[in-house]
Amino acid sequence: MDSEPQPLAVPYAGREDNQAVPRGAAHTEGRSTDRPTHTPRDARNGDHQSRPGALPPAPGRLSRVLGRPAVPVLLAVVLVAVSWQVAVDGPLLGLDRWARSAVRETRHELHSALLNHLGKALSDLGGGAVAVPVLFLGGAVAAWRDRLAGVSRWWLPGVVAVLTAGLIPLLVVPAKAWFARPGPFGLPLAADQWGWYPSGHTATATLAYGVAALLLARTAGPRSRRRLAEGAALLSAGVGLGLVWSDYHWLLDVVASWCLGGLVLLALARWLPARRRPGGPGFPAGR
Repeated sequence: MDSEPQPLAVPYAGREDNQAVPRGAAHTEGRSTDRPTHTPRDARNGDHQSRPGALPPAPGRLSRVLGRPAVPVLLAVVLVAVSWQVAVDGPLLGLDRWARSAVRETRHELHSALLNHLGKALSDLGGGAVAVPVLFLGGAVAAWRDRLAGVSRWWLPGVVAVLTAGLIPLLVVPAKAWFARPGPFGLPLAADQWGWYPSGHTATATLAYGVAALLLARTAGPRSRRRLAEGAALLSAGVGLGLVWSDYHWLLDVVASWCLGGLVLLALARWLPARRRPGGPGFPAGR
């Protein structure tokens, strides 16, 4: 009489996550996700409660995570290098003279009144009379939308906007007074002048429009966030280029303010908390 066949040893027996059990006793609990493998990726939390996905990061995410510190480091290096060259009147300032000469030649060849008016109009967008009200409006709209959504600390965007408006002169004015750099026309500074480095209009545009976009992006969907970021970047770039085109500033004055504003925006983006309902977890932004 044939003996009844014995069931084959199934390496997955007794495992809810359908994973093979190694031979011998082994402690199999406390996996990175503690979830079955059929759990959808967006339901896995792992160590990072606010970042769905399996651990370690999925392909592509790791490169983005590792690449993030390169941006502030690059901005800081450029800012320090340019500031040092301005302080010692170094050879890098030859780039300013080359850019000014090239812009003047181009302006003379084109002889376009439209471009000249456009350059001045773009420069004016960096003035406090234009940029700061946009900053306040962005903070007010973001606060209003947060309050309608029942967000705790809905008043935070308004406070951030006011603090940003006060931060701009604190960053720019002391630097202008310390470097005391003459403008593109080479005239010596008067006793009541601060100097041209860094560009105050560029810093104002970068921070005012950038912070307004950052605050509004917290209440917007992915497509709107991208458009807000692109709009702020274009406004900041337009103001800087308009200043150089109109001979109001040296190129490196503008570059330094772009770097300075970018560092502040990156720091604020990391510090600004996510939107949260009262007593609840973070919730997705509007669509």
